[in-house]
Amino acid sequence: MRTQSSFGLKDQGIETSADIAWNWLTAPLVEAALRNGEGRLAKDGPLVVETGKHTGRAAKDKFIVRDATTEETIGWGAVNVPMTPAHFATLKADFLAALAEKKQLYVADLYGGSQAEHRVQVRVINELAWHNLFIRTLLVRPERAALADFVPEYTIIDLPSFRADPARHGCRSETVIAVNFTEKLILIGGTAYAGEMKKSVFGILNYLLPAKGIMPMHCSANIGPKGDTAVFFGLSGTGKTTLSADASRTLIGDDEHGWSDTAVFNFEGGCYAKMINLSAEAEPEIFATTKRFGTVLENVVIDAETREPDFADNSLAENSRGSYPIDFIPNASSDNLGPVPQNIIFLTADAYGVLPPISRLTPDQAMYHFLSGYTARVAGTEIGVTEPSATFSTCFGAPFMPRKPSVYGNLLKERIAKGGVHCWLVNTGWTGGKYGVGSRMPIKVTRALLNAALDGSLNAAEFCIDPNFGFEVPVSVAGVDSAILDPRQTWADKAAYDEAARVLVSQFVENFTQFADDVDASVRDVMAGVAA
Repeated sequence: MRTQSSFGLKDQGIETSADIAWNWLTAPLVEAALRNGEGRLAKDGPLVVETGKHTGRAAKDKFIVRDATTEETIGWGAVNVPMTPAHFATLKADFLAALAEKKQLYVADLYGGSQAEHRVQVRVINELAWHNLFIRTLLVRPERAALADFVPEYTIIDLPSFRADPARHGCRSETVIAVNFTEKLILIGGTAYAGEMKKSVFGILNYLLPAKGIMPMHCSANIGPKGDTAVFFGLSGTGKTTLSADASRTLIGDDEHGWSDTAVFNFEGGCYAKMINLSAEAEPEIFATTKRFGTVLENVVIDAETREPDFADNSLAENSRGSYPIDFIPNASSDNLGPVPQNIIFLTADAYGVLPPISRLTPDQAMYHFLSGYTARVAGTEIGVTEPSATFSTCFGAPFMPRKPSVYGNLLKERIAKGGVHCWLVNTGWTGGKYGVGSRMPIKVTRALLNAALDGSLNAAEFCIDPNFGFEVPVSVAGVDSAILDPRQTWADKAAYDEAARVLVSQFVENFTQFADDVDASVRDVMAGVAA
């Protein structure tokens, strides 16, 4: 069976005399990585690699070409930073020159998106074998028969050895991620962090799908035993992966999805989980993947003699990661999709200790909190910092959203209304006081409240109106101590709670001013009439 596409690199204007590994499978890619000195094998078979200086995304080094295609369609600003067409042309010429000198390249033809009618065909060109293994693990792998005539819609060229020149290429440093939606080309250089490729495909779909009326989401998703889909939005540290990994529910995916008229579909064919402090007790399904051939462990320290991973060792990176095919998770969906959702959960780790453990939202409130994308950093992470600090990431994924935030917010509001979806805000952060005074919300409480929300029983509960945010809070829930449901009552110092609430509400209001001109009055006025 021919796995090299009849539409080759030369058909794309890419000239190279390199030996090209076309659509290699896992074993030969692992062998190549070991042969090239790119990594080592851990005790039970995973490939272990180090990414060097970049152990996470280089957010400040990402650019989008500003031209006639993107001038009015991109939400330009601190996240979506422009690059001129002239600078991109120079960068592209230099990338192709560097590519032409390579003796070995690895090419993977893949899909971004699991629902056939809404996926995008992506070709990824790598100089590192382990990068090629990573991206074919994370994206959706076509049937082998489909590779012979594969024609890419978008192409990613990833050269960690490339060094950009800010003066010549119009970038910020030697690292560059440049996206050209007109040429359908993404250039990644100066970083060995593999996640840049994955997030680039996410960015492509986040740009393309809204024009088709499809909602792209930075979320995890699972399906209940009755066929009910739930999606979990949340920033890092809020429990997005942990809470969606439920043995009683089928996992659709852990990070990136689309919401079409007929399905919630995973953008990916794999998972990319944090490894730091991973344990078999807390996350048994994810831990099991670290003992399988085909998993790639990034910046995980292993014993030089036994090759046993030490997930508690953060000397290489706090953001140590593992990538593995989604079917390594026992209860994963076989086709990476499920029905349209019945419940949406916004997860936040509120270090102020102000938000209730669970709240029910109207469609307008859901749009407000979606655009806000709130969580909090805890005190003590920097010298002199004694108070929690609010963090707002639009749509719970601002770095990956090329269009204006209101585009995604309006899509979400429309789909919620159309499907009669129930929306919940869940605080996995602090109760009984702010960080340093109170305690972390018990995971048993969070899971009990989520189960009640997802099985529908919570909708029959008695609710009261939160005086700070105006959303509905249950008065009592079976199996949960009612005292924890009212955050003010969990604080010994009620005046301190009131002050913390006042501060947090004011931060919400101030942050939302940036969206005021792009949303309906009903959304703009969500916080009107409550504490300020």
